Amino acid sequence: MRSALSRVIDPEIRRPVTELDMIGAVDVSPAGTAAISLKLTIVGCPAAATIERDVRLAASSVEGVSGVEVDVSVMTKAERAALTERLRGPGARTMPFGPGSLTRVYAITSGKGGVGKSTLTANLAVALARRGLAVGLVDADVHGFSIPGILGLVDADGVAARPTRVDDMILPPVAYGVKVISIGMFIDPEQASSTGGAVAWRGPMLHRTITQFLTDVWFGDLDVLLLDLPPGTGDVAISIGQLLPNAEVVVLTTPQAAAADVAERSGLVAMQTGQHVYGVIENMAGFTAPDGSVLELFGSGGGVEVARRLSARQEEAGRGEVPLLASVPLSPALRTGGDVGTPVVLADPADPAARAIESVAERLATRGRDLAGRKLGLAPV
Repeated sequence: MRSALSRVIDPEIRRPVTELDMIGAVDVSPAGTAAISLKLTIVGCPAAATIERDVRLAASSVEGVSGVEVDVSVMTKAERAALTERLRGPGARTMPFGPGSLTRVYAITSGKGGVGKSTLTANLAVALARRGLAVGLVDADVHGFSIPGILGLVDADGVAARPTRVDDMILPPVAYGVKVISIGMFIDPEQASSTGGAVAWRGPMLHRTITQFLTDVWFGDLDVLLLDLPPGTGDVAISIGQLLPNAEVVVLTTPQAAAADVAERSGLVAMQTGQHVYGVIENMAGFTAPDGSVLELFGSGGGVEVARRLSARQEEAGRGEVPLLASVPLSPALRTGGDVGTPVVLADPADPAARAIESVAERLATRGRDLAGRKLGLAPV
């Protein structure tokens, strides 16, 4: 019976309920009725109905079981504390994505707003998850958050999905296989209706918020963590440089010369904080019309130029070139997908923009985890 129940996965924590000690006593009567004690993590657990249903199905699949009774209760405070310590590891809360982490961390940045950074980041995260990677996405654009809407994590009134709290541990909502956190998920609906969800915070508050996202939110063991940074070179970019000096930066620009000039600055700030600029993505490139002609509404060459300038600076420091990773064409489907919460890489994978984003995802996915020079915690027997 427990073997069958081990196939039931908590949809938020993404681990078997048996491993999480959510299954208590299990008894099967001579008549074939299975009595199962199910302990949810918190009162009002949003996944309660899903977990109970899956437990019933798993138990019913066991040979000889003719009926299933599930006694649903809630973990005690001590049981929750034991669970959070098991998930996080012993000791005080720490930020798991800093130097020494096996997770590849990419900060997606741009010099200016309106270049499609959030839409591209969301699609890139989904494309990576489709390849079987464990992916997390932090919407670090606190003032201009848009990731919940782009990934469909909002209701009909535009209110973002709420994370689940297990004591002081925050479980992020999941969209298309990506674990997502955003300040938009913490704004009270009444406040959102009266202020439009506007967040008016200064530097110290922004730094605390980003720190909490990286520390209190339990993403689990990730292959890739993406951060959607706000445009420019302000407080959040500096905080990310301090908290995640190991993060690799991807600079987003448009083909326009003016945008390229500003995008270069965001890459230079990353270099100043010790981060490595991994590459450049050019968005809103030429649109191919039905007659085959290419309309370069925002000019051309911006991505190549930013990559060239940043390569010169980074190679001076002996840290390698900065390649142009992709040129993503203007795409109505890309824009529509962001509006309705269905990323174009899923809704229309044949779209030219989707193919360009997929090429970046393939490049990132094949890098894997860097184990060179790391202690693996193994000892000879």
